[in-house]
Amino acid sequence: MASIGTFVFLCAAIAVGRSEQNFVKVKCKDANVGLFGQQSMVECNLELSAEVSEVNIRVIDWKRKGEKPPVLLYNKGEKNVTRGYDFADPSWKNTLNISLLITNTTVEDDGEFFLFVSTDSGNCQGSTSLKVKAKYSTPKVHSIPEKIIEDEDSTLICESGGGYPEGRLRWFDADGQEWTASATVMAKQTENGLFELSSKLSLLRGSTFYTYTCAVFNASRFKEAEFAFQRLPSEQRGDEKGNKATKIVAPVVVIGSLTVGLLLVLVLLHRRRARYNHHEVRREEFNVEEGGHQLMDN
Repeated sequence: MASIGTFVFLCAAIAVGRSEQNFVKVKCKDANVGLFGQQSMVECNLELSAEVSEVNIRVIDWKRKGEKPPVLLYNKGEKNVTRGYDFADPSWKNTLNISLLITNTTVEDDGEFFLFVSTDSGNCQGSTSLKVKAKYSTPKVHSIPEKIIEDEDSTLICESGGGYPEGRLRWFDADGQEWTASATVMAKQTENGLFELSSKLSLLRGSTFYTYTCAVFNASRFKEAEFAFQRLPSEQRGDEKGNKATKIVAPVVVIGSLTVGLLLVLVLLHRRRARYNHHEVRREEFNVEEGGHQLMDN
């Protein structure tokens, strides 16, 4: 009797073990990359063991980390999705590609996703992550004051925005030496989650560099764009000393020209008057001589 009882117990244990055996598993991509404002895919597939040729999927539950309501829920033939989410493969029941499609990627989609699957051959779950990126705009640089004077302090301001995750602005001179340590950097996150970056670089009077480059680097420390700001040389900028000299020289040149012109006019008038007087004297002498001849003839 004892041997029969033991045999029945072992058969029951084997049957229970077989019923709890799982013949399905979820295999997800370790990390996914999505571009802000574009379509993104969080990749996961359902895989079957050799003992199973087909499977009936009952439940698929996609959730973002930290959120209870699923972004996509398939439950016994009914599909409920949050706006902007769906299955990436319309034929997912046949292909078992249960990847999640995000039609309009936002900063909120950055992070981990969890997946739970229930089938007639067992249950399984998996997780993966999405890294959202947005490229920064080409930096713009302007100076305060607008015209930099050589012997006065000035400031260069660089701005770039529309990027994610938080990046960094860096300064370089014409020789490639970095000046970022001398700058004040600010990062502001806008309502849509993207970052606006700004940096102020103070230039002391007498600075010898006429070119400063502002470059924007993303969170992975790769340079995305740059802008080279060029200061005009002092002889082309028309500084205050040059302006004062110009203001003094210009009137002198004009007055000098007028003086020379007036002197030339006076000389010409003097010559014409001298010639006129000379002709008058000759005429009087001629008249005197004519008068004398007439008296002698009478």
